Amino acid sequence: MRDLSLHLLDLAQNSITAGASLVTVKIAIDDAGMLTLTLEDNGKGMSHELLSRVTSPFATTRTTRKVGLGIPMMKENAEKAGGTFSLSSEEGKGTTLIATMDTKNIDCLPLGDLTGTLLSLMLTNPLSPDFLFEGSTPKGKAVFDTREVRGVLGSDIPFNEPSVASWLKEALEEEINPIFGGVWI
Repeated sequence: MRDLSLHLLDLAQNSITAGASLVTVKIAIDDAGMLTLTLEDNGKGMSHELLSRVTSPFATTRTTRKVGLGIPMMKENAEKAGGTFSLSSEEGKGTTLIATMDTKNIDCLPLGDLTGTLLSLMLTNPLSPDFLFEGSTPKGKAVFDTREVRGVLGSDIPFNEPSVASWLKEALEEEINPIFGGVWI
């Protein structure tokens, strides 16, 4: 993966595949430059046995291929960037992934196109699940919750309807760019 937003896209897809109705993404960069990426879902969760081996590239629930690289690569990238990685899951309740990285570390991946990634998730999953994004940097805080958007639109209007997609793009840019705009990492 070339940037963290691509990791996020891949990992969020795991949450969607696990039947999550809500995927929460939190990205925080503190004053010292430590980045914390948290991805939480309320999907089916993982068994203790799968959780114990999921950081291996040879552990996957997919039937189309024998390897799963998203979680192992995220773990490796976090640790190479002077950070940490943790994964917790409970069957029937969901999964939480937390990765930290030192943005000053030469091995820290760039954040990438966070707005584009979130928009892609929404447009390729136009009716479900919902997404909650919470971001914070020394520049400020941002929150974007698709449940609020659906409350205004109604639950039967898909996000990939052209006028809705255009509005989502503008709203995400307005919310995210002021705090994550420019080069952070």
